[in-house]
This record gives sequence, C-alpha cells and structure tokens, in this order.
Amino acid sequence: MSKLILTHEVSGLGAPGDVVDVKNGFARNYLVPKGFAVAWTRGGEKQIEQIKAARAAREHATLEEAQALKVALEATKVSLVVKAGAGGRLFGSVKTTDVANAVAAAGLGAVDKRKIELSAIKLTGEHKATVRLRDELSATITLLVVAAK
Repeated sequence: MSKLILTHEVSGLGAPGDVVDVKNGFARNYLVPKGFAVAWTRGGEKQIEQIKAARAAREHATLEEAQALKVALEATKVSLVVKAGAGGRLFGSVKTTDVANAVAAAGLGAVDKRKIELSAIKLTGEHKATVRLRDELSATITLLVVAAK
C-alpha cells in the first residue's frame, strides 16, 4: 500500500488534500503520473494545508449559498447545442467543460468542471448530470442536448 496526498478530486477516493492509502500499482501507474496525487512525506503536512486552503477558496462560501444554487440548478433544464448526425448521434460526446459553460450561459452561476459527474452522452435528448457543490451536497442537473442546425 502507498500513502499519497491527493492534489485533485478523484471520484470514489477523495478530495484535494486528503491522505489516502492505495495499492502500489494504482499509485504508480495512474495517480502519480496523471498528477492527481503526490507521495506522502512528513514535510507534506504544509502542502496539505495549502491544498485545503485553495480548495476552501474554490468551494461555495456557505452552505446556504450552495443550497440556493442546488435549487436553481435542479429547477432549470440546461440546454446544450451540439453537432449531431442523422438519428441524433453526436459527433463526439458532451464533456464536463461543455456542461459548465452551458450552466454559466444559462445564468445559473459558475460551476467547476471538475465537480461535474456525467455518463457518456452520445445522443440528443434529455440526460442527467451530478454537480458536487460541497462535500455533503450535490445537485442533479437536467441537460437538454439539442442538435445544431
């Protein structure tokens, strides 16, 4: 087992600044080369504090603000216009950046693309995506994927 400090959000593992124990292969082949984590050291405590401070600055300031954003996100259908072929098949797929830009364009506020979880969207129509607003609070967005004319 390897002890690592996460520098990015890793779904199912933890948030930036968390110290986690993972199998050696997962650390060596995925987390460290992709820059999602660094090796834990005794001197790394200062680094953990810096990561947690940056994370807190990016998070929505209060729980009340996050809850208000959750209500707004869940009440609105966010429209995405994408290139599609016959039968509604997309050329490519919808990315988290596309969803974040569509949420901002809809006037709902800024959402961090790294906090958006969505399954592969390859067809036009209505789809769901989850946005983690805080550690304990998530919102489900309804995406309306429309073919560009």
